[in-house]
Amino acid sequence: MYFEPMLRRLPLYLIIVMALGFNSCTQEFTSGQLPMVFLDVDGQIRPDDKKDGSFSIEVDNRKVVSGNMGVEYRGSTSYRLSDKKSYGFEIRTANGNGTPKALLGMPAGSDWILMGHVVRSNGPDELYAFDPTLMHHYIGYELARSLGMYAARCRWVELTVNGVYQGVYVLMEKPKAHRMRIDVGTPSGRKEPGITGGYVLKIDKTASYAPSGRELSYYDNNWGDDANYTGYMSFRSEYDIDGEPMDVEPFRPPYHDQQYRETYFLFEHPKPNGLNGEMRNYIEEYVFDFETALLNDDLTSSTRTYTDYIDLASFADGFIMNELAGNIDAYRISTFLHKPRGEKLRFGPIWDLNIGYGRQGRVPWEDWIANYNDYVSEDAWMVPFWWDRLLDDPQFRTLVKNRWSTYRSGPLSDAAIFGLVNDTENRLLSTGAAERNYDLWRAENRTIDFEGEVDFLRYYLEQRLAWMDGEISSW
Repeated sequence: MYFEPMLRRLPLYLIIVMALGFNSCTQEFTSGQLPMVFLDVDGQIRPDDKKDGSFSIEVDNRKVVSGNMGVEYRGSTSYRLSDKKSYGFEIRTANGNGTPKALLGMPAGSDWILMGHVVRSNGPDELYAFDPTLMHHYIGYELARSLGMYAARCRWVELTVNGVYQGVYVLMEKPKAHRMRIDVGTPSGRKEPGITGGYVLKIDKTASYAPSGRELSYYDNNWGDDANYTGYMSFRSEYDIDGEPMDVEPFRPPYHDQQYRETYFLFEHPKPNGLNGEMRNYIEEYVFDFETALLNDDLTSSTRTYTDYIDLASFADGFIMNELAGNIDAYRISTFLHKPRGEKLRFGPIWDLNIGYGRQGRVPWEDWIANYNDYVSEDAWMVPFWWDRLLDDPQFRTLVKNRWSTYRSGPLSDAAIFGLVNDTENRLLSTGAAERNYDLWRAENRTIDFEGEVDFLRYYLEQRLAWMDGEISSW
């Protein structure tokens, strides 16, 4: 029932290779490889509940950290569509409480992600991959941090679960409110200034609220849980994707015929059970006031009121990074916003870049992903009106132009970007990790051409950078 609407959201560009199913094999490793992560789990790993277990990490065959954990499968669409699953895990004490640890030089935290790369055998003769380079997330987050933005810190690893090799993964921080991650603090009390921050909101699907305890097969096809918004977990924009007042009641059944007009904001931090009424009212009214100001401001004048509510530089940087990555999910799902106490609403961190870098067929490379609505009709998740208005604003365009010019002579120069891609490719090749990964996730008679796919990534970046240079310079 809910699978058909989601089919319209799948990328039109998929890496298709002839396949006869995945092979399983025993792997041998040598010194100089990527760090190895070992998960040992009690029972069946599930997407709805963390299972107890233990983890350890080895570098050059030497254990550097270990501990107790709870682990689950993560992702919504990526979980359902991938044979290579991603994992979320919490480091725990012996009593089951979360406890922070530093992993591979990253700041201590308790919540971590092992991000896989979507690959699936669609029958005996087909295989598709969203990111055959393995590096979409990694290079995007590395580049974002080079601009001074927070983005999840990452490390390349190879993963073994209960003694079975799983391939190349990216060990990364889970984006969450934390002084070393999304540094917003926590709202308190029932009055200002305590209730002015910090908040983390997310424009996204609702799969994290899917019912637990079902048969495991339920989660393979529970598309309805992606769009099951409620007043407990979220609030809805008062305006539709064209900036018109919403004229239908919120929180209707999943995939109702007006859903494409709606934008919902999920409470990421605090979680719904940590919010009192005054906090909810404050952040909902704050977003409403921002949206109203953005719609009402005369963009031909020199005066702006919407900038009283948002940190415009963070929106400019988020735009630059999502557009460079060609992130087809940008602005409409997997989109974080955060507001520290006493400060303006900020965009970010950027997140979920697996369907990017030319691996989508919805928006041409020679246009902005922000113009998604011009190419896709009535998707369940459309781009909010914010971005049309921002791109119509000469002040926003000038800010983007100035920042782009600065970045192109530094952290987003050709040398920086292609140097990162080249270094990453060399790391995955020289350690043998890419080869081991695609010895596992391959067809019987053919494997993904890793080096050829990285060449395609370079080609995309060359074309995208040239187009963005020309377009932005004309503003």
